[in-house]
Amino acid sequence: MLFSSKNKGYYLEQTEHAWLLARTSTPELPFVVEELREIPLTETAALTEALTAIQPKRNPTGYLHAKCAVYPQKRLVRRATLELKRIKEPTYLNEVCTQQFRIEPEKYTMHVLNANDGQDFDLNKASTKEVLFCGLPTDDIVEIQNALLERGIYPERLELGTVGTLGAIADYLEFSKTKTPTLVLELGRDATHSYIVAAEGVEASRPIPQGIEAMVPVVQKELGLKDEESAKKLFYSDTFDFTGMGPQLIKRLLKELQSSIGFYEVQTGQSIGQVVCTLLPPKLGWLEASIANSLGVGVLKMDFIPWLQSQQITVSDHATKGGLDARWLGLLASLARYNPPEAAHAVAAEKKD
Repeated sequence: MLFSSKNKGYYLEQTEHAWLLARTSTPELPFVVEELREIPLTETAALTEALTAIQPKRNPTGYLHAKCAVYPQKRLVRRATLELKRIKEPTYLNEVCTQQFRIEPEKYTMHVLNANDGQDFDLNKASTKEVLFCGLPTDDIVEIQNALLERGIYPERLELGTVGTLGAIADYLEFSKTKTPTLVLELGRDATHSYIVAAEGVEASRPIPQGIEAMVPVVQKELGLKDEESAKKLFYSDTFDFTGMGPQLIKRLLKELQSSIGFYEVQTGQSIGQVVCTLLPPKLGWLEASIANSLGVGVLKMDFIPWLQSQQITVSDHATKGGLDARWLGLLASLARYNPPEAAHAVAAEKKD
């Protein structure tokens, strides 16, 4: 007997604000995305209902078997330049983690990738010194897995959503022949992860120790509210238009971003062409345009359907009835399988011919 987990594919993304779910027609490419669902993170009953509703046949184990992408607070996705002559020293990579990233590497589960194509970094054949360190505290992996199981989700695969998102954006820039680099921002409550991505890969990374919550005191001050809690409720609601206040709210963040961008542009001679914010909840979507306007660049508007088709993924009309925007990028990224850009799109071109 074939169980539903074997003849359908299930994908889940957990952000600070929401659960995103996808069901595909088969577990392996090529497939059709049959359904997409979004559930606010705090609505446990709604999540349980969605997990049941998305499965045509309930899995006998009682769990939804899914490939899961997560964004733990202490995730590390950082670009580094290695000294090739030191790569084979047993302690060198740990030294980079300790000195550059200020972490205790023995407490982390870590993987190193080539920054230009996302392939595994091979110590024995190291031909590039530009790499991405990707990881999270090992204890967090256990906590995340247990929390998913408690909610009825069995993680067949657990991945950092950031890694897939950066790969997807690089692949999309190659696919759409976009020549200018893109500023990718993951705005969290307490921190912002900033990346500069081009078709050639991840070109820069920087964590910024302030996020959306840092804007709440500014809201309180600007509107003359009695306390921060009132300001917070108003800020996260959609009852007030904060667009005009945008430049004030992002002033501190903007200063950090301009510093990063300026350094990158001096180093490379390239200018940022557009920005995309991937983890904003819908009610704060206006922040993306405020950041772009303040930086004097455009917003990366991804045309998802043709790009997904190049990855052998078709999206049903039913799945797209609510529209697709940047907040779906991480989940959709976890569906695709990336080859180095030239190889992937050569295959797509052959099929088109």
